[in-house]
Amino acid sequence: MDNLTHIDEKGKMKMVDITSKQPTVRRAVARGKIWMSEKAYLAVKNNTLEKGEALSTARLAGIMAAKKTSELIPLCHPLKITKVTVDFHLNDNEKSIEVESRVKGFDATGMEMEALTSASVALLTIYDMAKAIDKSMLIGDVRLVYKSGGKSGSFIREGEEVEENW
Repeated sequence: MDNLTHIDEKGKMKMVDITSKQPTVRRAVARGKIWMSEKAYLAVKNNTLEKGEALSTARLAGIMAAKKTSELIPLCHPLKITKVTVDFHLNDNEKSIEVESRVKGFDATGMEMEALTSASVALLTIYDMAKAIDKSMLIGDVRLVYKSGGKSGSFIREGEEVEENW
């Protein structure tokens, strides 16, 4: 159990003590994708959903989710987030939308969970907005693609491209 930072010597869950860690600029990028029927895809793309603007709503939901991560994920620290962006890449051939969430802050621990939560909630929001047209939409490939800052340094997922200086 030496490697498990959220488990104490008695096997009980604990919050990691980050008191002695130095705050640094931390960045994280997460991506995920939703695949849907052509009808649902075109409704999202052309902004003709009955519920309204799916991508604008999903962007706002992703930003809000990053800020609420410590309330949703047990043992996550509330962080000083300074910037969140949520962008979408539409793929006409696949009838899919990739979400990219970027989270930046100045703190003693990383922003990875915030970026992953942001991307996941943005995807769930797209699903919610378009489910009247297609309940069989598939959400997947949610992953951390980049992180920087802190003792462990930078990470870039193999096969992913990401702008590092933002």
